[in-house]
Amino acid sequence: MIPFNIPPCVGTEMHYIQQAIASHKICGDGQFTKQCNAWMEERFSAQKVLLTTSGTTALDMAFLLCDLQPGDEVILPSFTFSSTATAAVLAGAKLVFVDIRPDTMNIDETKIEAAITDRTRVIVAMHYAGVACEMDTIMDIARRHGLKVVEDAAQGVMSTYKGRALGTIGDLGCYSFHETKNYSMGEGGALVINDPAYNERAEILREKGTNRAKFFRGQVDKYTWVDFGDSYLPSELNASYLWAQLEKADEINNDRLATWNAYRAAFQPLADAGKVELPTIPEGCAHNAHMFYLKCKNLEERTALIAYLKEHGVLAVFHYVPLHSAPAGLKFGRFDGEDVYTTKESDRLVRLPMYYGLTEEDRVAAIKWVMNFFNQ
Repeated sequence: MIPFNIPPCVGTEMHYIQQAIASHKICGDGQFTKQCNAWMEERFSAQKVLLTTSGTTALDMAFLLCDLQPGDEVILPSFTFSSTATAAVLAGAKLVFVDIRPDTMNIDETKIEAAITDRTRVIVAMHYAGVACEMDTIMDIARRHGLKVVEDAAQGVMSTYKGRALGTIGDLGCYSFHETKNYSMGEGGALVINDPAYNERAEILREKGTNRAKFFRGQVDKYTWVDFGDSYLPSELNASYLWAQLEKADEINNDRLATWNAYRAAFQPLADAGKVELPTIPEGCAHNAHMFYLKCKNLEERTALIAYLKEHGVLAVFHYVPLHSAPAGLKFGRFDGEDVYTTKESDRLVRLPMYYGLTEEDRVAAIKWVMNFFNQ
């Protein structure tokens, strides 16, 4: 069976994990955590980056920093992972779902303004498949209405929008380093802080409500509990695993792009014949090959394709069930406007095997069985 995903491993992870153990510092904010933070700040021209225990807790921090009050509203796409929504709910917000664009599967920026009410506080830009939302329009809407923008860039590490790294454009950005992501620490994430006004409060929030970070910088002679907080620091063992991959970030990115481009070229004839639809990369967007998907004619065809591929040793999967139709979505939110594309497009989408180190042999086999299905 050709797996859908294999967590990335470049070969130096165990060496760095052993270094972390030998340092006798395996809790948060040791050498490897600091190296990962600094690497992302430099590589992405980010004002400040804080490694977290997951992409979900990065989102938790982002929404808590937005000072949401009970009854405040957050606008977001329904086609996203539950973490995007549950982090806003945890902070006390009501969810307002809007439709997506069928070309990128991202939030439809033309639907946002109509969903704004006097309770709206935040717009979420979730960059699906590492392809950027239309950020110029979203930021313009947010600034004109006095709203904050949180970028859910869980899938977008190494992707850019008009030359700017995803996660660095809104007020706050969130990355994921889950085992299914391009770069992994098993479970992990990062909060990207683009306004220095959030820096101190984010450190306190991340450090169980204490000013411990200021203490270690010598800014106070002792640290104490100063505000609400939680524990969002990942272990040094996880950070050391991630550091090995950040050192090879371009190699991983290029490897995945090679697979993505091979899929694209192979399936272009199917698209030209009207049998499938392929991903769209808008002008000004550079993606990271987080995933490669096809869109089938309908749900029935997608189900048949997934079953056919599995029968021939290729594991392909569908993606999100729209949140607004889920039990928690009905409880915590509402859909604004008409669901023209969210459900229809999600029913058609199927993802193919995509991971660092996918062999040419397996890639060719996956392509062959997809082509056979549509040409039989």
